[in-house]
Amino acid sequence: MRRRSLLIAVPAGLVTLAACGDDEDSGSSNAGDSATPEASATSGPPAPKIVDGPLPAITAGTKFGEKPTVAKGEGEPSKDLAVKTVIAGGGKAVAENDFVSANYLGQVWASAKVFDNSYDRKTPLVIQLAQGSIIDGWRYALAGKKTGSRVQFSVPPTWGYGEQGNEQAGIKGTDTLVFVVDVQDTYNAKSSAKGEEVPQDDAALPEVGTNTDGKAPSIEVPKADAPKKLVAQYVLEGDGAEVGAQDSVLVQYKGVVWDGGKEFDSTYSRKQLTSFSLQQVVKGWAQGLTGKKVGSRVLIVIPPDLGYGDNPPQGSGIEKDSTLVFSVDILAKM
Repeated sequence: MRRRSLLIAVPAGLVTLAACGDDEDSGSSNAGDSATPEASATSGPPAPKIVDGPLPAITAGTKFGEKPTVAKGEGEPSKDLAVKTVIAGGGKAVAENDFVSANYLGQVWASAKVFDNSYDRKTPLVIQLAQGSIIDGWRYALAGKKTGSRVQFSVPPTWGYGEQGNEQAGIKGTDTLVFVVDVQDTYNAKSSAKGEEVPQDDAALPEVGTNTDGKAPSIEVPKADAPKKLVAQYVLEGDGAEVGAQDSVLVQYKGVVWDGGKEFDSTYSRKQLTSFSLQQVVKGWAQGLTGKKVGSRVLIVIPPDLGYGDNPPQGSGIEKDSTLVFSVDILAKM
């Protein structure tokens, strides 16, 4: 299992098939063995004042996407949040509560000790910029920045790990942290798969809408018997990395019951994306999404034995032994 980022303030709750009520908790979307500080149950500190320095020099790896080398901080760091856009991107602007995909390096101001970086793992972090999901310094520093940007910022303890620090990472409660972040992409409730359309020429299967405007696609279920085996096929085929059986994913989805086509769950209706591990969803989801490419929209038809069988979640609107139909947009692999 992949190492969990030290940035995460608290494990993200599983929203898997939300109305379907999966009782298991996924933990963090970057689950692993690293201990991380939990967010306080009380409200966080007030918003910081944002200043433009001081910040230590980036001495190597100066291009977007390159692992940077950052000098030791000189003198006393700012007590405020120092933020600098080193490279200005021209993409979408990041907003509070968006999920961002980013590569990053973090080190301690006073010692230049690198305590975490995603470049060596060759996998960007995908995480929500929401209170309780990530340290507050990231939320405030990245809001309003555009994808394609490299952002450098220093985080005092108040908006980092607080007085408790992070012992595992070697961060003391008095340490100011320095980050360099390459913002690759951002996702929100209006995000959609952007792949190439794939012909839907099997009249015995549901037809899924191909709109890419962030609105819920239509799902037209045929007046025919449901398939007895799992169906998982592209509606829009993306060109991203393939999803592995151990991966977590960030998705938009809509689910309907085969008999009658009634919708029972949808991220579009909630206006909130969902992230989950494929190890902690019903078998039909796990098998249906494994091997599919990021950026795709996938039709999944789940027979009862790979769904909820004779024990559907209470209050879900799903009857016993129902065949379920989903449209799933795979936005990112986590």
